[in-house]
Amino acid sequence: MNLSRIRLIAIVALFCSFLPGLVHGADLISQQSFGEKNEIVLKFAAEVDKLKAGNINNYTVFEEQDPDIRLELVSATPNYAGTAVSLRFKEPLNTAHTHIVTVKNLGGVEKATATVSQSYLGYLFSILISALLINNFVFTKYLGLCVFFGTSKRKTTAKGMGVVFTLVIVASATMSWFFFNFILIPYNLNFLEIVVFIGLVSLTVQAVDTILRKVNPILFNSFGVYLVLVIANCVIIAVPLMMANNKYNFYETFMLALGAGGGFLLALYLMSSVSERMQLARIPPTFKGLPIAFIVAGQFAMAFLGFSGLKIF
Repeated sequence: MNLSRIRLIAIVALFCSFLPGLVHGADLISQQSFGEKNEIVLKFAAEVDKLKAGNINNYTVFEEQDPDIRLELVSATPNYAGTAVSLRFKEPLNTAHTHIVTVKNLGGVEKATATVSQSYLGYLFSILISALLINNFVFTKYLGLCVFFGTSKRKTTAKGMGVVFTLVIVASATMSWFFFNFILIPYNLNFLEIVVFIGLVSLTVQAVDTILRKVNPILFNSFGVYLVLVIANCVIIAVPLMMANNKYNFYETFMLALGAGGGFLLALYLMSSVSERMQLARIPPTFKGLPIAFIVAGQFAMAFLGFSGLKIF
């Protein structure tokens, strides 16, 4: 038997000696998921020692993209049966990133590793719902109020402005993502992002202005000066700035822009529905006009607080 064959047999034997431990280690953790904003829940395939499961020194957690930065554990709380443990951290977890959990000296296994992540489609949907309802830019962040109060007097105008606003914000956010990732970042021009984003919004609004002037002059005239004010709208500028700050990819940026535009459309439609009814209501003279509009907007804002803390995935 030659030397190379002897080496091959030795390697195979060594691998086989470790194989049972590896398989058992992989089978130790049956399920893993994110819990609350600073929690990871691990479920074990069998009952484990609760004293060892409650020792935070037996766990190592880090984000997949930053393996050198260990996340600080505050507590490890096993359940009554010893089949699951809740890991709580000092800081909230970024559930958009994949987390690696390593368990040592538990369940007769020297080391076991689990990957914790959420469904990417669910993450995209959560960005959409967050911008649409949970963190609505009008009713929770109070952005874009000038255009909001100016075009929410009639349903027709409100729906038209909402659709136009959504098209503008999606188009400008998409172009901003391309400019930010392929021009600003490679050439270290991040300090120009606000100027570039405003320029792209202006370009998009001018294109919409020209198209509406030709296609639907009646709707164009109903917008008045508010279509031009979209250029300086806080929501339109906030979306690309959030994209740059959170380092969103193209799909995440698209869902954020779509949710922000849809949330603005929803806010306009709700406000216009009430405004048309208020025209027939007996309102004290001192409250007519902008004062009653602010009161109604405040009531909508209080209603939207009910979505705070909502977690879809």
